Amino acid sequence: MLISTPPSNKHCILLVDDFPEEQRRVLDLLRPYYRTIVAFNGEQGYQRALASQPDLILMDVRMPKTDGYSACRLLKADPQTRDIPVIFLTSAHSPDERIEGLTVGGVDYVTKPCVGEEMLARIRIHLELSKRIGSVAPAAQNERMRNPNEIMVTAAKQLISQHLPAPLPLAEIARRIGTYEKKLLQTFRAQTGLTVFGFIREERIRHACYLLEKTDMSILDIADQIGFQRAANFTTAFRERMGMPPSAYRQSMRKDSLPDAN
Repeated sequence: MLISTPPSNKHCILLVDDFPEEQRRVLDLLRPYYRTIVAFNGEQGYQRALASQPDLILMDVRMPKTDGYSACRLLKADPQTRDIPVIFLTSAHSPDERIEGLTVGGVDYVTKPCVGEEMLARIRIHLELSKRIGSVAPAAQNERMRNPNEIMVTAAKQLISQHLPAPLPLAEIARRIGTYEKKLLQTFRAQTGLTVFGFIREERIRHACYLLEKTDMSILDIADQIGFQRAANFTTAFRERMGMPPSAYRQSMRKDSLPDAN
């Protein structure tokens, strides 16, 4: 169902909410000022964002099938939609929920029941910020279209990288990107040539290399930051992958970066 309000020069807002009553209330607030599109769950919201390229998305958090956080991860993993600002709508007052929303890519929160003046003010602010940063379309046009499996794997990689110290269970990774465990495993391997656990190992070593080269963190602290409970286990894994222990890698990188005395 597509709901729009002329004239065509108005900004377009995509509202994603599974409660028709809440949709009507928000739409009554938006229609005098914006063109509007609606979706009833996160997956539908993602698809309509791809098709319509709205200027801003109002996203409910708790929805069936694909929740707001999962939808936002997909939006931010897709070059065609990643620059569209997402404001979450939620009835929860938990700081943890707000932090998670910002972590997955949301720009703001509006608490339900929505206060009309506050919601409109936040929308205006983020539309103006988005305008200053630059329009979405020109940046997106320079990148090739990705298929849904690529978007899913990109979102999974981002989620894994955010939780390296304590990796999420496979079922939880799948849930947070709006899929199921078996499909995640099959798609991830088809797209990357690695299992999910293989990618976690590679990502840990890659991040360890960066920390060894760019920081003065101790081997113990690096091991802890990338998810190894013991420095000895980290050293063994690093040597197996890189052919030398972490300390030798750090020395070699810093030696290579020194200016030539001649």
